[in-house]
Amino acid sequence: MALGFEKMERGLSEKYTDRTSPVKRHMDHMVDIGAEPGLIQPRLNQMTSDVVKLYAYAAREYLKKYPYATLDDMVEISYKNHKQSVNNPKAALQRIVSREDIKTKIPLCDPITFWMSAPTADGGAAAIVCNEDFVVANNLQHHAVEIIAQHMVTDMESSFGRSFQDLSGYGMAKEAAKRCYQDSGFTADDVDVLEVHDCFSCNELFMYEALQLAQEGKGVDLIRNGKWIKNKNGGDICKLGGKWVVNPSGGLESKGHPIGATGLAQCAELVSQLRGTAKLKQVDGAKIALQHNFGIGGAAVVTMYRRPEILQKQSKL
Repeated sequence: MALGFEKMERGLSEKYTDRTSPVKRHMDHMVDIGAEPGLIQPRLNQMTSDVVKLYAYAAREYLKKYPYATLDDMVEISYKNHKQSVNNPKAALQRIVSREDIKTKIPLCDPITFWMSAPTADGGAAAIVCNEDFVVANNLQHHAVEIIAQHMVTDMESSFGRSFQDLSGYGMAKEAAKRCYQDSGFTADDVDVLEVHDCFSCNELFMYEALQLAQEGKGVDLIRNGKWIKNKNGGDICKLGGKWVVNPSGGLESKGHPIGATGLAQCAELVSQLRGTAKLKQVDGAKIALQHNFGIGGAAVVTMYRRPEILQKQSKL
């Protein structure tokens, strides 16, 4: 059993001050490459402030590097996630938020606002991991979801270069995804549904490109060409670029972000998708799923899942 849980304190606080913070090097480097030191909002503690600032500077870097992209694209990603949250009874926030509110309510650090951020939340999740022999011996072929590739990539040399995007995990995610595609023999085009680490909506945009759904600088085309459809259960879901459904759960921006539980919660979401039991969240016909999780300090994990073998065979009949 893999078990993850977290009972959060207010914000991303650091409880133990008698030792060096595991993210000190990252926060110091952020200032070294141009971020202004100090709190960005009096209501935020230092740790929360630094994390928001890191992604805000990464978003500014992206918008400067790719003028084709706009703040409205990041707002639209957040709107998409909050709209999909109404399908998820386990989400901390289950409501559609207007684009205007997302864009303007409580600016945290330009361009990030309150609704473009994942709220802190308590939570827990678990998964049972077993081998194929156990699955067959217990007649679980109709139920078990297969992990077909998984890679964790920790901080690379590029993480401490001159890019806020790489400091916030872009390069690590890109490398982990590349290894998963190589191991599995699948490509991004084979993926149907994804749960990605949208701690801020700008990071979901970065992941469109890191996970090879789009070329660098063109991730915004996916959200601009998103198509809202109703699944067979009547739930509204958005197909990015008319193909991929990302964060049908509502993402961290809606579910909340109980850090120790987040990765396994993403796993649980995708397992339900591949079993066909996601109800209003269901991506009809989903066969391949992709998960991305990230933690500053620093590690990115990308995992690919395949629907139960017996269901694959039935779908071909």
